[in-house]
Amino acid sequence: MDQAERELLAETLRKTMTAASGRALDSALADLGWAELLAELPDVAVPLTFRLLGETGAHAPLLNDVLLRAAGRPPGGTTALPYTGGAWVRWERDDRESTALDGDLPLRILPTGDPLTDPALAAGRRALGWWLLGTGRAMLALARTHVLDRTQFGRPLSSFQAVRHRLAETLVDLEGAEATLLAAEDGLGSLLAKAAAGRAALTAARHCQQVLGGIGFTAEHGLHRHVRRTLVLDGLLGSARELTREVGALLRESGTAPRLIQL
Repeated sequence: MDQAERELLAETLRKTMTAASGRALDSALADLGWAELLAELPDVAVPLTFRLLGETGAHAPLLNDVLLRAAGRPPGGTTALPYTGGAWVRWERDDRESTALDGDLPLRILPTGDPLTDPALAAGRRALGWWLLGTGRAMLALARTHVLDRTQFGRPLSSFQAVRHRLAETLVDLEGAEATLLAAEDGLGSLLAKAAAGRAALTAARHCQQVLGGIGFTAEHGLHRHVRRTLVLDGLLGSARELTREVGALLRESGTAPRLIQL
């Protein structure tokens, strides 16, 4: 797939996600050939689709398909997902309301679940990493628009150094997370990528909330939806804090730090 085809696919996906979410989006993406694209071009389908889910604020149960395919099973169903703190959840393929922090996501708490295979876990973490990255970029875009449009003491908010520092730190974290995701190939790389993306999205939520001030807490502004989405996605398949501890334990056990990317 060349660059022109990628741009056309991205525009089609963006329009589809802007028009629908949840079960309707799941159905629309199936009609567009999501399953075939995932099977034939996973390295294109996963980063592009999940990043756009984050940027548009839409949601669909596509994580199930990524995990099922990596486990050698047909897509279209659901599977139990480990959640932070030792919990288990299922991402349903319907629009039932959830009791989770992000009520838009149809997550159901399970008493237990079967451990995922290593390939499935790695693939799922990369997919969630791209989703978190897109969500972080959406929050940064909202904050940037706000500081360019609003004034304080007769000056644009974007002219204040404290505001610039917060947005710059957010951008650096997001760019670093994207580089980690692009380099992730094996289980350890995917673990680090998910941790980096989760940490970057949480940084974006914290800094963008500070920059937006009181308006960022209101239901009328879109930031709160991205913040809730970040908190839920970070907990799926291991939170940034848990995965960082896991990496440390692995490195202590092996006594070496493998090269993750050729510089």
